[in-house]
Amino acid sequence: MNVLVAGATGTLGTVLVRRLLAAGHQVCGITRSATGVQKLAAAGATAVVADVMDRDALLTALDGLEADAVVHQATAITGLPLFHRALYATDALRERGTAHLVEAAGLVGARRFLTQSFFLGYGYRDHGDEPVTEDRPFAEPGQGAFDPHMRSMRANEEQVFATGGISLRYGMFYGPEPTTWHLMKLARKRLLPVPRPAGTVSLIHIDDAAAATVAALERGRPGRAYNLADDHPARFDEYVRALARAAGAPVPLTVPGRLLRATPYLHALMVGTRLRLSTDLARRELGWTPAYPSYREGPVCR
Repeated sequence: MNVLVAGATGTLGTVLVRRLLAAGHQVCGITRSATGVQKLAAAGATAVVADVMDRDALLTALDGLEADAVVHQATAITGLPLFHRALYATDALRERGTAHLVEAAGLVGARRFLTQSFFLGYGYRDHGDEPVTEDRPFAEPGQGAFDPHMRSMRANEEQVFATGGISLRYGMFYGPEPTTWHLMKLARKRLLPVPRPAGTVSLIHIDDAAAATVAALERGRPGRAYNLADDHPARFDEYVRALARAAGAPVPLTVPGRLLRATPYLHALMVGTRLRLSTDLARRELGWTPAYPSYREGPVCR
């Protein structure tokens, strides 16, 4: 397929472009800079210079281009979000950016549309011990300070499903990517504590996330959401200790979880949430399994 990728020079986009090309697809990446053009050319892809948030400029830049599929991987996340405001730019990309890309997909004649979503759309709370499947309510309103993030994830999926597109509900990324690097940097300074009690999150290595995206492009069913994560949900206290070891950092401090309330988003992620994703649907329909069953095997964290 000819695949148009938004966010093609981002952390996941970079790995995804490489995997798409290796699978025999042709790739055109959307980038905002000349550096991005050079990066895509070096990988073997072509490029379009445009800002996904500028509708008119985006459609003008894509005029005359043809593509079979559009993959939306654009975010504005550059590290671990500590406060809600750190996610507002990504919220806008999920709402208005998705709207612009859906319109662009019609312009270029794309028959398939994939979008990046996030497992915490199920809610930043204790989901118990049972794995969460795709039929669980997603991005519900009434979650206080999290409502802007929920609204954006809901808008993202609703717009894509309306076109018969596919949503990829990734677990928390780790590996050679900004959030992991940020956490390891904090660990080296002994600023990444072990919370007590600790939450549980579903993780996915960045390479596995890219592989799953290619599988969804090739075999995903229209209108589906797919949970994508590794096999072993991680307790955040154990994950912090593993990151510290990988970083060659001192043994992290253990602190009462309530002390993290000064960084509300971080507290909700590390303390308040227990969420185990079921990936049975992706395994069955996409034929995908993670190469790294847990963060203990994945590069960077071992």
